[in-house]
Amino acid sequence: MMWILLGLLAWIAGSALNVWLARRPRSRATSLAVPVVFGVTIIVVWEAAVRGFGISPVLLPAPSVIAARMASSGSVLWEDFVQTVVKGALTGYVMGCLAAFVTAIVVDRFDFLRRGLLPVGNFVAALPIIGTAPILVMWFGFDWQSKAAVVVIMVFFPMLVNTVEGLRDTSAMQRDLMRTYAAGYWTTLLKLRLPAAMPFIFNGLKIATTLALIGAIVAEFFGSPIRGMGFRISTSVGLLQLDLVWAEIVVAAIAGSAFYGGMALLEKAVTFWHPSQRG
Repeated sequence: MMWILLGLLAWIAGSALNVWLARRPRSRATSLAVPVVFGVTIIVVWEAAVRGFGISPVLLPAPSVIAARMASSGSVLWEDFVQTVVKGALTGYVMGCLAAFVTAIVVDRFDFLRRGLLPVGNFVAALPIIGTAPILVMWFGFDWQSKAAVVVIMVFFPMLVNTVEGLRDTSAMQRDLMRTYAAGYWTTLLKLRLPAAMPFIFNGLKIATTLALIGAIVAEFFGSPIRGMGFRISTSVGLLQLDLVWAEIVVAAIAGSAFYGGMALLEKAVTFWHPSQRG
């Protein structure tokens, strides 16, 4: 009963504090404090609910148990992080986004490619990962190379579509103005169209951050060496080591949030002139 009361008090206190913060003048401190307070409130309520209702650790381990597992399994989590995030997700992300950007330039240069390639791209992007991942594992082996290949396929077409649309996001008046200055295709591309496309490009990059991590983890379910987040989650579920499963999930969530947040900060620095970045 004490834990249940603690959870209720934490929820009421956290909600009241967030309401108070929401009424304060908007600043960087208040914008950061609101999600922090909400997250801490959820963790305290989670801990209190598990202990107060006596929920089995197999169904839902308490946050304190997950934290203890993370502390005791730091080397394993780090090895899995390097295998999945650094080698698989990040490598595939860079290769896929770079290939999509170059392809978008070519597609923009030759209109028949846009009309022929993009429908095929939409078709490939709709293919389920559980169908393509086993095939790529057979093609590229069980190590991180096959996971990077899955990530390339997952991030390529969202990045391609956003970049192509961004390159077309200029008005006829702007293009006519460049022609009056005797600017050729490449000068117009570098001076006008690429800067105008940056919000679209970063939108594709941000979408690809989450897709890359999901693709790398899911691909490891279909074959991997004895390390990696997907491998550890699948084997730990079979061994009923749910605290380790949740520890891997927490690491993946932190890595994905940091990846997305870093890309958002880079977008803000590059596209500071865009209306979406003002205020």
